[in-house]
Amino acid sequence: MLSFAHQAHAPSYYAATALPWEPGAALQGRVDCDVCVVGGGLAGLSAALNLRERGFSVALLEGASIGFGASGRNGGQVIAGYACGIDTLSAQLGDGLARQMWDMSVEAVEIIEQRVSRHRIDCDWRRGYVSVAVKPRHMRELEDWQREAEQVYGYGGMQLWGKAELGARLASERYQGGLFDPRSGHLHPLNYTLGLARAAREAGVAIYEQSPALRLTRGARPQVATERGVVNCGQVVLACNSYIGALVPELERKIMPAGTYVIATEPLGKERAAALIANDMAVCDTNFVLDYYRLSADHRLLFGGKVSYSGHEPANLAAGMRNDMLRVFPQLADVKIDYAWGGYCDITVNRAPDFGRLDGNIYYLQGFSGHGVNITGLAGKVVAEAVAGDASRFDLFGRIRHNDFPGGKWLRTPALVLGMAYFRMRDYL
Repeated sequence: MLSFAHQAHAPSYYAATALPWEPGAALQGRVDCDVCVVGGGLAGLSAALNLRERGFSVALLEGASIGFGASGRNGGQVIAGYACGIDTLSAQLGDGLARQMWDMSVEAVEIIEQRVSRHRIDCDWRRGYVSVAVKPRHMRELEDWQREAEQVYGYGGMQLWGKAELGARLASERYQGGLFDPRSGHLHPLNYTLGLARAAREAGVAIYEQSPALRLTRGARPQVATERGVVNCGQVVLACNSYIGALVPELERKIMPAGTYVIATEPLGKERAAALIANDMAVCDTNFVLDYYRLSADHRLLFGGKVSYSGHEPANLAAGMRNDMLRVFPQLADVKIDYAWGGYCDITVNRAPDFGRLDGNIYYLQGFSGHGVNITGLAGKVVAEAVAGDASRFDLFGRIRHNDFPGGKWLRTPALVLGMAYFRMRDYL
């Protein structure tokens, strides 16, 4: 779907502040192992680490550099739940299984806490997240969700803030109020990804970088071939996401790459940064095409938004994103933008995760739909459970129905662009 034409990390704030990492060599020759993991992002690394902890021998193939894709470029927000919303899961699975799915999404946040602590990952992990209402109807929706979360899903502790209560913590007049979740949070995504890679390597995972998977041969002993080598294994975990390409065409049809973009301001200083977001929480608004932002550890504002399905970066990206930022924080008109970058996450039609199996011994993890920082950790855990013989939690995800994107290879992008125009219009109403 996407290529590795540019194999260096995006010129982002994250890349500029990345922790040291000794890259893995490219695969040369034949390697035999229990499980081959394809993809060196959060999903693949989580799967590899969990599998190795269960005693499997694991080889991981990354087409570019560890964290090259969405795992190393995203907004760094760690939010309980799924991109699709719990109502989508309840409609398909029923209330009981939807409750299990919700509980697993909460577990996913705790997995990050556990990994950061156990492996001493220096990734600026912070608790605290607020969903902010742009319009009065959004505020009513947040009120409904707080009540449903507590009464139906047993998720208490969220705080509903009115305009004045939010304003005491967030210096923007744009919002009607917000719903604060003290358990969700934010982190430096590339450093978290590199920390997982270091933990996986120390546990014994063989990591090969600059080794795109070019061919998958199915069978009792699958093989994954690169340009100069091949992995012969008992089972495969595909965690390629937007970069699945033609490796498995039936999976490529289920997802689309969605471009999203981030800017980082110059350092604001501790006092000015705290004046913007007093409690250092992550923030997302409630629009369909949303703004998301947070502070960095060195007191910059990291501001994300926009969505593109064309495969092309918006023109004048930094200027356009700066205008979006000033709509929220006009008091930053004198502030320079030091970094502007983008990347692609993989979305499904219904925005629910798409996990499943091919031929019984090839597993796949995709469709995180912009909610991947935490759900990838859960994905790696449940796929390792399945490989080890207990597929009950993994197969729960497999019960979610996923359609191909309409329009076929050539028309699905224009069809999606038209659909997005409708939702953008709704944001303005």
